[in-house]
Amino acid sequence: MRHSMSRRRPALAGLTALTLAAAMCVPAGVMAQDEPIQSGGTLVVAADGTSFPANLNPAIATSNGVVYISSKVVEPLAEAGFDGLQPRLATSWEGSDDGLTFTIHLREGVTFSDGQPFTSADVKFSAEEVWSKLQSFGRIVLANLDRVDTPDPLTAVLVFSKPTPASLIENALPVVTAVLPAHVYQGTDFAEAGGDSPLNQQPVGTGPFVFSEVRPGELIRLTKNPTYWGEGEPYLDEVVFQVLPDAASRAAALETGAVQATVFSGVPRLDLQRLDALDGVSITSTGYEGLPYQITLDFNHRNPILGDVDVRRAIRQALDPQLVVDTIFLGQGASVATGPIPSTATDFYTEDKTLYTFDTAAAEAALDAAGFPRGEDGTRFALRLRVAPFFPETVGTGEYVKQALEDVGIAVEIVAADSSAAYQTAVYTDHDFDLSINSPAYRPDPAISTTILFQGGLDAGIPFSNQWGYANPALDQVIADGLTTLDTEARVELYREFQRIIADDLPNISLVDFRFTPAHRDQVRNLGDNPRWAVSNWSNVWLAAE
Repeated sequence: MRHSMSRRRPALAGLTALTLAAAMCVPAGVMAQDEPIQSGGTLVVAADGTSFPANLNPAIATSNGVVYISSKVVEPLAEAGFDGLQPRLATSWEGSDDGLTFTIHLREGVTFSDGQPFTSADVKFSAEEVWSKLQSFGRIVLANLDRVDTPDPLTAVLVFSKPTPASLIENALPVVTAVLPAHVYQGTDFAEAGGDSPLNQQPVGTGPFVFSEVRPGELIRLTKNPTYWGEGEPYLDEVVFQVLPDAASRAAALETGAVQATVFSGVPRLDLQRLDALDGVSITSTGYEGLPYQITLDFNHRNPILGDVDVRRAIRQALDPQLVVDTIFLGQGASVATGPIPSTATDFYTEDKTLYTFDTAAAEAALDAAGFPRGEDGTRFALRLRVAPFFPETVGTGEYVKQALEDVGIAVEIVAADSSAAYQTAVYTDHDFDLSINSPAYRPDPAISTTILFQGGLDAGIPFSNQWGYANPALDQVIADGLTTLDTEARVELYREFQRIIADDLPNISLVDFRFTPAHRDQVRNLGDNPRWAVSNWSNVWLAAE
């Protein structure tokens, strides 16, 4: 074990991150206790990209870049709350003691926006034909789904071929279970057509809003669903996602009132404090507690140089994540990551694993020992780095990684991506990279969206999955066991072993854990009222007079 690596025993866990956040702050947009609700109006949200994904169907495409738009139209069975899961299309649920069934009781009187009733048949179709077959996360969480029984229109029973922890299904409800209308989608080519299908470009759901206008690269307009099941909701007439070309223009639009809200990294971090000091504008990270992200450096293990664990460890020692926290994130809402499960996930996180320190001398010695000395030009070998264009922070981290690796003799060429779609195709389908900067989100359970980053044997083209060519049968077994272990303590220990294997083998490098701090006009009410606010349905959001 190198001198720059160590093991630490876990510290005592305190309050969970969600409890702390709920106790410490209330965002400016949460309404005063006796403030009368004002219905009507249009909420204009500054979209943080130059275009929108072609596939906006959240039952298939579960990335937050899709769901923050489509969650207003297609609803899940439940949503996260600061005090636990909040019923949406489901009113209650329970798992059997043997883990072979999970029964869901559905809300009565719900209709889709076309007026047709929502029933258990829609849950059956969505689970059997969409979530478990087409959705990257659903294929993992529901890997052992055998069928869905529908004893009556308001009861759906998930039947599993192997024991499946009820806690896993509960944790996955907000992420995986966007329900589609069977009468609209069944018998169509939506699955094969993907982003070319109008049913995926403007999906149909039970939500408080419906798609009314989509102009790629310009705006998406959602209008009020007059048949929505929520009493008196939605309060807004419209939500418009307005594309603005860069973060500075989004900040200017917020300042003038041309837009009322940003989401995720909508404005430059350098502008946050200035905007927060303005009358009528606030910044807050409340509402993002359930949306923790990471910056990662992913390796293409098909490259024999990067297939060498000693090289991967040397690269980790050559990098200083604290510098990324301090200079790229400006110390705001970010910390050094120690592995794929963030420290805020107190149920599963452990520090009892190999930890690394920044040590360029040790990195150079390790590269020499691995058989890659500097050549006459000072270079050991050359790599191509693809950088996800998702956020300014991913781009900035890519530039830092290039500089840091060149300091230890590794030549790095940054290959820019014109769009998120181009990046995803290059990395997840074509495998055309040596290194990539990525930004995965952590969901409430490692099995939902984290283990897929390391599981071997996945088909090419699955976004946000292990397309690195990495395979570790021991790790695959831990991942498989985590899907079928019912005992809570045993399951937690499996995911701690999962973290230890990854820390030793370094299939990729987790650099930074972070949470977004967007800005908004103070007139936006009920903003941040749940820990996944950006990707929730906004049925209770309204605009006060300025």
